[in-house]
Amino acid sequence: MTTSSAHLKFQTQPIKPKRRRFRETTILSSATNSPPSPTMSPSPSNLNIRYSPTTIYQIMDPTTTLPAGPTPDYYPSSFSKFNSALTAGLLNPMSPPPSSDKLTRSSPTLFEMMANEPDTLSRTQIPITPKSNLPERDKQALIQQRIYNLLSCRSPDSQFNDPDSSDVKLTLSSKDNLSVTMNVHRQILVAHSRFFAVKISDRWSKQVKNCSPYIVEIADCDDIEVYIETIRLMYCKDLRKKLLKEDVPKVLGILKVSAAIGFDAGVLSCLEYLEAAPWAEDEEEKVASLLSELRLEAVGAGEVLKRVCADVTAGVEEGNESEEVILKLLHVVLEGKDEKARREMKALVSKMLHENSSHNDLRKESLYSACDGCLQLLRHHFLRVAAADLQDAGQIARQADNLRWILDILIDRQIAEDFLKTWAAQSDLADVHSKVPPIHRYEISTVTARLFVGIGKGQLLASKDARCLLLKTWLVPFYDDFGWMRRASKGLDRHLIEDGLSSTILTLPLAWQQDILMSWFDRFLNSGEDCPNIQRGFEVWWRRAFWRRNGEPERPQQIRITTENS
Repeated sequence: MTTSSAHLKFQTQPIKPKRRRFRETTILSSATNSPPSPTMSPSPSNLNIRYSPTTIYQIMDPTTTLPAGPTPDYYPSSFSKFNSALTAGLLNPMSPPPSSDKLTRSSPTLFEMMANEPDTLSRTQIPITPKSNLPERDKQALIQQRIYNLLSCRSPDSQFNDPDSSDVKLTLSSKDNLSVTMNVHRQILVAHSRFFAVKISDRWSKQVKNCSPYIVEIADCDDIEVYIETIRLMYCKDLRKKLLKEDVPKVLGILKVSAAIGFDAGVLSCLEYLEAAPWAEDEEEKVASLLSELRLEAVGAGEVLKRVCADVTAGVEEGNESEEVILKLLHVVLEGKDEKARREMKALVSKMLHENSSHNDLRKESLYSACDGCLQLLRHHFLRVAAADLQDAGQIARQADNLRWILDILIDRQIAEDFLKTWAAQSDLADVHSKVPPIHRYEISTVTARLFVGIGKGQLLASKDARCLLLKTWLVPFYDDFGWMRRASKGLDRHLIEDGLSSTILTLPLAWQQDILMSWFDRFLNSGEDCPNIQRGFEVWWRRAFWRRNGEPERPQQIRITTENS
């Protein structure tokens, strides 16, 4: 690797002097690999990176000498003497500084001086730079180092930033007063960039007469590092190989600069990289946004965007195509054979549909078509088992699980009212419910339980007749299966279901509430834990029917029903 020359200058706004914070740093790079010397005189072959604010800070450092003359007021005399002695090598760096007075007491330790330093600063009223400036300086230092590496490191056969053969001085300046000058070649710039071809060729003949390097300046650069990387690519023979070392954000920056200066080879190489390289999820929007902004469809941007934007086939609307894909996913999950995989994919599809529920990508009719298919299979297997044919009894639980999954999707999209009416009308299934063994039938009561929870939470608004028919058809089978549900269903939230049932009953007229709750009262006293505990709904009905109607001034004592486990 060889090194070359450039001059980088950082300028900041004038700030007040402050101790122990900052000092001017000069980084010099010569043609040899030896460390840079502080006393090296600047020359065209040196790379000088300097951050030079108006005021240079003094710090207590072995390599920093104090200015001649009297010690400034804002430095304690003990500090000055200690620093001078330490610089001269007369003191061990760990020895305490000399005392600032003539008293015979022992000299203060370095720890004591550091502890007293805030008092000294407050007495001399030295301004303190806010801590928020420190990260900015660290950032500037990192930028300096990265730019230094870009300009000083090049392959032996590359002429990039070569002061001996260059004939153009290219200066890049940013909005934060960072300025970089590097040595480039007119022939390279004109051959690869339409911008430089126009910029240089117009007045090149006039500049040649003076036999001095042609000067080009690009001001207000968003990112000087990216500009330097883009210019370096003009000197590379294999741009794709060079870009392999970069990440997507860096390539996007190079693509933007390449498009701005008319570097066609750079644009094509960046597009080829983006088409083949994997993107992180948060990078997809950045890629699509930049390509849309640059309008590079004519040079291959469309191939890159195909990854995130589907083509619209002739004669087929995009919405219909999306619906077909979703329906295919639904049917694949409903017909899958591995139960563990089915559970995982159900959760995944539900999540995706929930996140996209605001879009009209799935019609109500399409969902109900899948729902009707599951219901017909459930009816077929349930009636066969009721007729003592247990060959496919396991399909009852499977189809009931499918129905409950689709019901969750319908409720999430607020279109489940028609399902409630259809389920409430399945009186023939309820009539043969007792003929099916509980181990096979209890799963269908989880569908009824989900409807109770939906009504109780206000997730679906059904008519009074539909709610009444639902309870009339499925409440007794639900009671019969509750014990099995409680013991066999993993993750069953009993209290949620009981609250949903209570709320559903309380939405009915008062006389209907009384009939249902009085029947429950008798059943609960005889079944105990195998019957849902809807005591809260019973109390509400009691207060509605008797306490409030009679206008009693005080609230009666709450009724508590308990059972003894035999």
